[in-house]
Amino acid sequence: MAAAPVWSVDPRTGNPREQVAVEATAEEVDAAVRAAHAARGALADRTVRAAFLRTAADLLAEAQEHVIEAADAETALGPARLTGELARTAAQLRAFAEVVDEGAFLDIHIDHEDGSRTPPWPDLRRYKIPLGVVAVYAASNFPLAFSVPGGDTASALAAGCPVVVKAHPDHPATSELCASLLRRAAAQHGLPEDVLTVVHGFEAGVELVKHPLVSAAGFTGSIRGGRALFDAAAARPAPIPFHGELGSLNPVVVTEAAAAERAEQIGAGLGGSMTMGAGQFCTKPGFVLAPAGEAGDQLLKSLTETVSGTGSGVMLDHRMRDAFVQGVAERAALPDVEAPVTPGAGGEHTVSAGFLTVPAHRLAQEGPHDALLEECFGPVTVVARYDSADEITAVLSRLPGNLTATLQIATEEADGSAAELLARLTPVAGRVLVNGWPTGVAVAPAQHHGGPYPATTSTSTSVGATAIERWLRPVSYQSTPEALLPPELREDNPQNLPRRVDGRRA
Repeated sequence: MAAAPVWSVDPRTGNPREQVAVEATAEEVDAAVRAAHAARGALADRTVRAAFLRTAADLLAEAQEHVIEAADAETALGPARLTGELARTAAQLRAFAEVVDEGAFLDIHIDHEDGSRTPPWPDLRRYKIPLGVVAVYAASNFPLAFSVPGGDTASALAAGCPVVVKAHPDHPATSELCASLLRRAAAQHGLPEDVLTVVHGFEAGVELVKHPLVSAAGFTGSIRGGRALFDAAAARPAPIPFHGELGSLNPVVVTEAAAAERAEQIGAGLGGSMTMGAGQFCTKPGFVLAPAGEAGDQLLKSLTETVSGTGSGVMLDHRMRDAFVQGVAERAALPDVEAPVTPGAGGEHTVSAGFLTVPAHRLAQEGPHDALLEECFGPVTVVARYDSADEITAVLSRLPGNLTATLQIATEEADGSAAELLARLTPVAGRVLVNGWPTGVAVAPAQHHGGPYPATTSTSTSVGATAIERWLRPVSYQSTPEALLPPELREDNPQNLPRRVDGRRA
């Protein structure tokens, strides 16, 4: 049986553009993983790793015109958005090069022998080592920053782990182009090109997570697909860590005082955030608790004006478009749900942005309106109008885990009077914002892009310096002669690495 072709498709028309590859067979997945496994030792030198990551960033930047052209043709995200995403992707690679150079990610601890303690301490030296081959499942909505050259790949390579990427079918040509750039960067530093490999096809993704030489996996996508792979990772004879980002509602709570103070600004900001990228950001604010009454009415008026001024958009593929149109229609048909701006089909290949409203009490307990508490991928948000603080509490208690949660407060509430609301939002999400909008995830050391399930399947972040921790495990050496210790743990610290010695930072 011939291998199935992998086509690049134009989402603006639904027409195939070119055949890019063929879906990988089980044997080809096995060969890719084994080649990656054989390349592990080549990544051991931290200096070479850091240089490789910087060169990868440089090559991406040099090929910017071709990369953006390919990505736009397959995603319809537009040159402006993709230019920013490419810059972010290159910055991630360079940021992880700095992490590798600095060495704190090794988390070195040295405790010298101390017979005066009860019980006595032996000499113990601990640091972190790479897990091995990492499987990365590329995202649909970020063809660069969360795909082949994205954060999962960059952080895994920085940790010293070879990567096999399962390309997303929405942008196979972009995936192949980016992979060729990263493989060229590896070769320029004497590394095997197989430190980074790409495979295509649904079955290839299943084979990948089951392969005995794959040591961990990173995923960005749907709850259904991510949960299936998560379960497969856990069901292996030797289970592996599966760091999945699955879905998020990203709730927003607008206090009555905030709406009274700046209803127009909040409505406009919400409209801009929830329609950004045709509503296809994983951090899109998809659910809002706003007050009933005049202040809330003014907020909705501003939101209506902003969303009504948003033109129709193209989603990443027609399957997602159809799911969006069906999803908003089902939600709009629920009792007491209104659509001040009706979301749905904007044309044969496009969607129109909109939003739905519902009384908050409809969501305070289990019922058919629970669909409004589930992510709907695309340019739509749900505004639940509350009459009391008790309704806010009741609805928040029913929310699933999220990547973000946002609190919009008035100037007068910044003195601490909104602390209780902030405390109620904190258990719901991995990143809590005040008077901002969640679309936009800074690649910074203090960033956390994760959250309680189903937002993610682990407590780790996929953005920021600490994303590297997902691909490492600690090991301690006890009473080990100096000559046998890894260089990082030797007494003289020849690499001048940050570490804690006898409990103190050295």
